[in-house]
Amino acid sequence: MRQYDSSFHAYIQSIILIGFALLILWLILSGNIIYYIAPKMMPFVYFALATFFILGIVQIFRSTKNDDHEHGEACGCGHDHKIPGPPLVKLAIYSVFSLPILLGFILPDRALDGEMAANRGIMYGGGQAQAVSTPENSETADEVDDSAEINENEGSLADAYLEDPEGYMENLEKEISGQQKGEPEDVDEHYTVEDIYDQDAFDQYFVELAKKLEHEDVITVTEENYLDIMTVMDIHLDTFVGKEIEIIGFAYREPDFDDHQLVAARFSMTCCAADAGVYGTLIDSNEAAQIEDDSWFHAYGTIDADKYNGQRLPVIHNAELTEVEEPDSPYVYPSF
Repeated sequence: MRQYDSSFHAYIQSIILIGFALLILWLILSGNIIYYIAPKMMPFVYFALATFFILGIVQIFRSTKNDDHEHGEACGCGHDHKIPGPPLVKLAIYSVFSLPILLGFILPDRALDGEMAANRGIMYGGGQAQAVSTPENSETADEVDDSAEINENEGSLADAYLEDPEGYMENLEKEISGQQKGEPEDVDEHYTVEDIYDQDAFDQYFVELAKKLEHEDVITVTEENYLDIMTVMDIHLDTFVGKEIEIIGFAYREPDFDDHQLVAARFSMTCCAADAGVYGTLIDSNEAAQIEDDSWFHAYGTIDADKYNGQRLPVIHNAELTEVEEPDSPYVYPSF
């Protein structure tokens, strides 16, 4: 029976660990790490880099020892740490860890694009009034308008639950069971931005930001203030109607858009690419047809209020569009 070579496997494991360290180091040095990790997570990336490298060095030292033929594994714990199965099984196990390293070096690094935006759906403005990127929404726009009027004076979901938790849950269960049986809903509930963000309880930071932007000649949207400005415009839209604004994003179009309609879209990342969401600002411009999908452009125009799929949204009208290079930081990040 062929003897298990612990030194050889320790050497292979050291190569894999150091390979992960080198991949992380390459992403950091090339600057491509921004496509996968938010800046606030970089301390953990550095920690992972150091840990992989140290563990790899430890495995190299373990591979030089060959004192476990009679006394079991070198760790002395008395347990069998051998990888079970024939050589093909061991190869498959190591492939699971080595393939990500190879693909990380081979495949090109690039920002998320319009294809991913179409899959995840666009959150227009600051995401307070969402319009999901599906054709069905355009068919139900009138229904949403009607439901918004019906629920204009109703409290928020949270208030309804706090007032009568048991009754709220009973009604919810009835609605769910009715939908499963194919029964039509009596009312298609819709809650406005004001239901969620009561002025008395609204964060003072955004109140002060709204007052500050009100006195700006031109509102300049950057990577640092993107989500803050989008949120303020959602809630205080009437305050900003008529003001000039400039913004950068990549071109995205809904299936039902006209030639003069376009979205300046940006991906927002909280932790990593897995939790990235898509935010978009509607653009109305005669130059929109000249901008290709996924290309980055600068828009300068006037803020106006309009509706799309039943949602009242900020729209940049009469916008001047200019194609630009992809920003060094293609994503935007929440301001905490």
